[in-house]
Amino acid sequence: MMGTTVEWYDFFLYGVCSAIIFPQVFFPASDPVAGTMLSLATFAVGFIARPLGGFVFGHFGDLIGRKQVLVASLLMAGAATFAIGLLPGYQTIGVTAPILLVTLRLIQGFAVGGEWGGAILIVSESGDSKRRGFWTSWPQAGAPAGQLLANGILALLALVQSEETFAAWGWRVPFLLSAVLIVIGLYVRLTVEESPLFRAAQARAAEHKATSGPRLPVIEVFRRYPRELVTIIGARLAENVSYYVFTVVISTYMKITFGVPSSFVLGAVLIGTVVHLAAMVFWGAVSDRIGRRPVYIIGAVGVGSWVFAFFALLNQQSFGLTVVAIIVALFLQAAMYGPQAALLSEMFDTRIRYSGMSIGYNLASVTAGGLAPIISLALLDKFHSGYSVALYVAICAILTVTAVASYHETKGRDLADADADEVEQANNTPATPTFESP
Repeated sequence: MMGTTVEWYDFFLYGVCSAIIFPQVFFPASDPVAGTMLSLATFAVGFIARPLGGFVFGHFGDLIGRKQVLVASLLMAGAATFAIGLLPGYQTIGVTAPILLVTLRLIQGFAVGGEWGGAILIVSESGDSKRRGFWTSWPQAGAPAGQLLANGILALLALVQSEETFAAWGWRVPFLLSAVLIVIGLYVRLTVEESPLFRAAQARAAEHKATSGPRLPVIEVFRRYPRELVTIIGARLAENVSYYVFTVVISTYMKITFGVPSSFVLGAVLIGTVVHLAAMVFWGAVSDRIGRRPVYIIGAVGVGSWVFAFFALLNQQSFGLTVVAIIVALFLQAAMYGPQAALLSEMFDTRIRYSGMSIGYNLASVTAGGLAPIISLALLDKFHSGYSVALYVAICAILTVTAVASYHETKGRDLADADADEVEQANNTPATPTFESP
């Protein structure tokens, strides 16, 4: 969890700043709406780089190990984040500033693309199937934990500094503080042992290397698991879009529509994120009892319904009602994100699990989370109503319910037995399915 917290701190710190700070620092020549659109476009660029990171890190994670790849992704993302904190603004170096910002964002997104799958697999491949949902929800909780740190530091700075001071240099402090988190995360990752299932799969691969030829995990994923990739993309639509609407788009919406100060939104999201973190573990544990599918569907239906009340509460411009709106929204979103790690890890065999999870997860990030802020802002600019964004989230929820409901239940799958099935299939021997009945 510590490693994923560091990675997501970097990622969400950029997300918040792209909505409230970067338009002024890196795109001041544009009008407010256009500048925000350009800034959020750089946020989306990071998502475009994530599938490539998933391909590369997933490939090597399946070949040389989860642990080594996780260390590399942490250092790469951390270095890019630290460099953003030192980057001169548009007024200092002109158009070079946004170009360098985009470059660093690409590096950051590339690294995060390989982060998630490895962190999850270290946990899911080391525990038993009965509590996999609970244990894998802890690295998932790294997302709200990172968001909590990022928003907490930004909210504190916004409270103790004037808007002018915060925009001038205060926003750089949390980016530079990432260096401390990198050291902590690196220590944690270097002390973690490699996944036992991966070590066993690596031994089998070494035994059969002479006869099977070189392995290309990425090719195997697309050849053998197209259904799983489509399911993952569909499952992540509502989860990913709603999350960025509830935590990133909300900043732009409240600032442009009502002119509320940054501390208002940051403080509300900060409180909601505490609940979100606890909800991750709660829903992960529930999925161990009743299944991944029902919990995931509860989250998708809940988010698709609540999002209309979410904007109705925001429109009251009340801090208390805004907090309520965010708490309920993130609690429901956690019903999708909490058990998601267990669900995805149970879809693939060990020898290609890193690639399969990373590719599916990050392809969805491009079409879902990466475009969510831009699409949402375009809808707000055209219709001048938060309900247009609510409808967008609701449509994504319908697609997510369809994708998850059409896939079989995976709870209880023994990942070691799944690898044995793979060996049987390789020898042209029918394997006994290990999934539970829907």
